[in-house]
Amino acid sequence: MPIHSLSADTAKQDYQETLTYLFARLPMFQRIGPVAFKKDLTNTRALLEQLGNPHHDFASIHIAGTNGKGSVAHLLAASFLANGRKTGIYTSPHYTDFRERIKVGNELIPSAYVTSFVRRHKELIENVSPSFFELTVAMAFSYFAAQKVDIAIVETGLGGRLDSTNVISPVLSIITQIGWDHMDMLGDSLELIAREKAGIIKQGIPVVVGERSPETDQVFLKTAQTLDSPITFASDHYRLEEVYDDWSMMKARFRREDGSSFTVQTDLTGPFQVRNLATFLEARRILGELGLLPAGFTAEEVKTVRNLTGFKGRWQVLSENPVVLCDSAHNFDGLALLFEEVARRSFPCLHIVVGFVQDKDLDKVLPLFPLNARYYFAKADVPRGMDAETLKVWFGHKECKGKAYSSVIQAFKEALCHAEPTDLVLVCGSIFVVGEVLPLYLHPHH
Repeated sequence: MPIHSLSADTAKQDYQETLTYLFARLPMFQRIGPVAFKKDLTNTRALLEQLGNPHHDFASIHIAGTNGKGSVAHLLAASFLANGRKTGIYTSPHYTDFRERIKVGNELIPSAYVTSFVRRHKELIENVSPSFFELTVAMAFSYFAAQKVDIAIVETGLGGRLDSTNVISPVLSIITQIGWDHMDMLGDSLELIAREKAGIIKQGIPVVVGERSPETDQVFLKTAQTLDSPITFASDHYRLEEVYDDWSMMKARFRREDGSSFTVQTDLTGPFQVRNLATFLEARRILGELGLLPAGFTAEEVKTVRNLTGFKGRWQVLSENPVVLCDSAHNFDGLALLFEEVARRSFPCLHIVVGFVQDKDLDKVLPLFPLNARYYFAKADVPRGMDAETLKVWFGHKECKGKAYSSVIQAFKEALCHAEPTDLVLVCGSIFVVGEVLPLYLHPHH
């Protein structure tokens, strides 16, 4: 065997062993649920302190919100990249590879960096005992500092106030919108959830809130006033006039408050993107005023967000004839918009491959699922995955008909077998379900 392939194999094995160590040793919310959620920033600060506080070495933008964080993060990243800025992107969770969480442009963090980071800091990790998320944040900030990024777009994992990412001093804070999700950890009212998200607002730093809501406006206004932070609501400044959206491209015309109107074209399509675009445009305007980007937004900046940033998993069309659509909406607001949008499209039959995590409040989201679809129930391949037979029983109560399958891939293949070329196959319910289907299309050799 040639030496280079041996070393490549060894590096791959080292990376896999590193991931096994991270997943096994550190509690990971996505896999095991709320018990992995740590309610303070002590560990993150301790890790960063020992690493030389790398998060002080680059400018950053901080994004919280129930839905739309990832889209707004990637729209902003595309804007910076299109303007020649070296841009770090920190998002979570990942779909198929841990490295998706930490990117510079559309380049994932190298597996060799992940391996060497863990190896070099093993003693520190053993001493601090961070959660999986806390360590990932520290690794991301170290990598961005090492790469000398001009800006890092940082998405919160969960909440805001106590989220591990909330150690940065950003140039701009963004809260996309507030909806029902993770109530067991963030509070059981929109006001309480908003209070957690408002925790990312910093003294004197401008904040953009995506949309207004009677339950949450006062929380944001009061926090911003206390901290002397200029606050704007994107929905006050941009009104949608017209939108054209096919499966792979969207054109939206907005009217500004001064009466002028302009059109944005982007490859980010799907139900949430009109709201996300308004949030992005307001953030983009402020970044222009701050001198971090050229003053005038040009339509070219967000035309090819997926290419520029590697954005995936949200309203993503994987193939046509039949159309295979993946969307990782998993809470009430996200799923409501998803099915609203699906209902606008016409096709003879809708096939839905669906799975959830065990702690999902199904009573709340089940009424959103259409009765006139054919269902393929599956358990995602993670400890938190809900049993497919259990899911079938739940859906049966709502008279949604379908079969349970032993795996996501089996359910998906059955859906493809039954679908006519003019049908729609929708994969949804959980990031993990989408994450198992994506590699079939994005990495055909796997």
